[in-house]
Amino acid sequence: MSEPLVLTSNAGAVHTLSLNRPAALNSFTTELHAELMAALESAAGDDSVRCVVLTGAGRAFCAGQDLADPAVAPDPTPGAAPKDLGRMISTYYAPLVARLRSMPVPVVAAVNGVAAGAGANLALCCDLVVAGRSASFIQAFTKIGLVPDTGGTWLLPRLVGSARALGIALLGDKLPAEEAARIGLIWQCVDDAALPDAAAALASKLAAMPTRALVATRQALAAAQDMSLDDALAEEARLQREMGNANDYREGVEAFRAKRAPVFKDR
Repeated sequence: MSEPLVLTSNAGAVHTLSLNRPAALNSFTTELHAELMAALESAAGDDSVRCVVLTGAGRAFCAGQDLADPAVAPDPTPGAAPKDLGRMISTYYAPLVARLRSMPVPVVAAVNGVAAGAGANLALCCDLVVAGRSASFIQAFTKIGLVPDTGGTWLLPRLVGSARALGIALLGDKLPAEEAARIGLIWQCVDDAALPDAAAALASKLAAMPTRALVATRQALAAAQDMSLDDALAEEARLQREMGNANDYREGVEAFRAKRAPVFKDR
């Protein structure tokens, strides 16, 4: 049997998914899409999982779409019908983004090496991105006559503002991890050797926190970008009412009063 395209491992409540096409820099094929979606669905449905780490096997995080995949490779035959890349987006990439952005637990991207095209935006779809110092982010789409996908048009201006987003997207130049952290594209840049431990420590910290509140915070911050202040205040009230009725709120207050570490269990 061939090796899985997504490797899984568990450490307590932290579930790690590693893209596993190292010879192809973990670039996407339809098969990799299917296995990654299945792995995410499995983690979402497992109540013992309280944080997911997404990383890549080998020397890259993800180089984006594998252009040799028959699903996207242009047919060189004269007069051949063009490939419908929009269908590829709606069938594979859009559901992947939706799944990541609706995970019932926090998701940490541990970016080792290059994250290019769809691979860059795959990382940015995660809640927090930690990258090794030798890692880089490349919006490579315009280099082959395409536009950013995998949520890039929505994510980039929200992360770094419209001016930087346009420059990053138009030029398609390599953005080193250190610079990505400096401009707020990612959460943290660490030395390469420290990346596994840094990602594990961050994931363990998130796994011990109130999961429902973390997920609601993600949703509230994303929704507020398209709301008026009055609407955002109303959404805060709705969510705070919901969180206030949860067990984690009671546990958090009791732990604070007793000066002990809380034990959060809601998910």
